Amino acid sequence: MNRSEKVLAVAEQQCKQSGARLTNKRKLVLSALLHSTKALSAYEIADICREEEGQTIPVMSVYRMLEFLEQEHLVHKLQLANKYVACAHITCSHTHQIAQFLICQQCGEVKELGVDIALIDQLQHSIADVGYKLTSPQLELNCVCPECQQAA
Repeated sequence: MNRSEKVLAVAEQQCKQSGARLTNKRKLVLSALLHSTKALSAYEIADICREEEGQTIPVMSVYRMLEFLEQEHLVHKLQLANKYVACAHITCSHTHQIAQFLICQQCGEVKELGVDIALIDQLQHSIADVGYKLTSPQLELNCVCPECQQAA
């Protein structure tokens, strides 16, 4: 069983445990994200499903599937780009930190890291001190990946 098959099997089990169902089309959408090093839009995912899998899935259906996968903690939505990435921790059994995404501004590669809860707590206090309320602790940082640094 390759890594992608293992991740899909774990994802399917997680969905069953929460009373949800990982349908074949939802698996196709998740698989497209698992095979990509870049964040993908719903349109790009629909294109991949059509071109590589021969499955025509309307973009609105892809959005609904992505919403389901996000609720099941299998994918993350990058707010700044309005694109999605597969969660890097689907097969992990430990408690996860807050997601932080490093996004290469040159090639678009995305790397998921965890941020310590204490850092987020400090940010929340700083934000509250000026009267604001944090609505999402997810961080998205524009960076340059090692490959693009070497190419420069």
